[in-house]
Amino acid sequence: MRWAAQTADADDGGLPGLDRAGLVRTTTTPDFEGITFHEVLARSALNALPEAAQLPFKYTVNTMRGCSHACRYCFARPTHEYLELNPAGDFDSQLVVKLNVAAVLRKELRRRSWRRETVALGTNTDPYQRAEGRYRLMPGVISALAESGTPISILTKGTLLRRDLPLLRAARAAVDVQLGVSLAMLDDALATQLDPGAPSPRARLELVGALAEAGFAPHVMVAPVVPYLTDDTAQLDELLGALAAAGAARVTALPLHLRGATREVFFDWLGRTHPALLRHYRSLYSRGGYVRPEYSARLREKMAPLVARHGLARPVRTAPADLVSRSRPPAITEPALTLF
Repeated sequence: MRWAAQTADADDGGLPGLDRAGLVRTTTTPDFEGITFHEVLARSALNALPEAAQLPFKYTVNTMRGCSHACRYCFARPTHEYLELNPAGDFDSQLVVKLNVAAVLRKELRRRSWRRETVALGTNTDPYQRAEGRYRLMPGVISALAESGTPISILTKGTLLRRDLPLLRAARAAVDVQLGVSLAMLDDALATQLDPGAPSPRARLELVGALAEAGFAPHVMVAPVVPYLTDDTAQLDELLGALAAAGAARVTALPLHLRGATREVFFDWLGRTHPALLRHYRSLYSRGGYVRPEYSARLREKMAPLVARHGLARPVRTAPADLVSRSRPPAITEPALTLF
């Protein structure tokens, strides 16, 4: 479950401009104050990633566009520009919901050309953000994938995933199912600033525990590691200790990426809340959207002994031989700690 090559420009089945995206209606509800839902009929569900992505999966499914987690650093913000919406405030509040995503997916999975390769969810916007509680798109998606013999990989910050654990446990009898949780800090105050709409760190720790209790081997994305704010050795040590205690099996650590419009959104927040760090960030990201390689090297040196100390280097579980024969290819085995 490596996400380093996530790309905001990957096609997710939509068309530029809401008027051309199969718009059915635009609606609001008191339960989601400040959020507007644009309900669309998608033309496609499976998204093929370019070979250059170098990910352990070739296909993704996105049930929505935009995300109410409102993470300041979300790499997917530029995708809203394709809809002629603002990647800053609109990304957090103008959500595009693909009402028919499960039905379209079932049709695509029935194609004779489909090779039942792993499909990843949560690579663009979170499939278990709050709106999933209203639209309940994921049960249909999970069922479609499992019934077609397609392995499933899910990454989320959303505690709503717990609702679907019985369904995912049943799916695991037919296909390989890998579940991951994104958690990069334990500081509630900082998390509220950086991920204002996401569940709290404590709630996500409890989600990790629920996944482990359900028999899964939770993979935690310590991502993004935010320079000068969440990368102190003591902070990381405390986080990994809490993850291990909760039942995490392994971690992947990713430094903060700041590409496209995301850079402007994050720097605006940084200038208002931590202006003294702006000079350091301009140096760290002087080459573009990725942190300077020497920072990644230091982070790697810092993380490796912590991962070993807390036992977060368990090997990735692969599917049993009989399951692999029914749902090819098998789950991809990768290092327990990956740093980019």
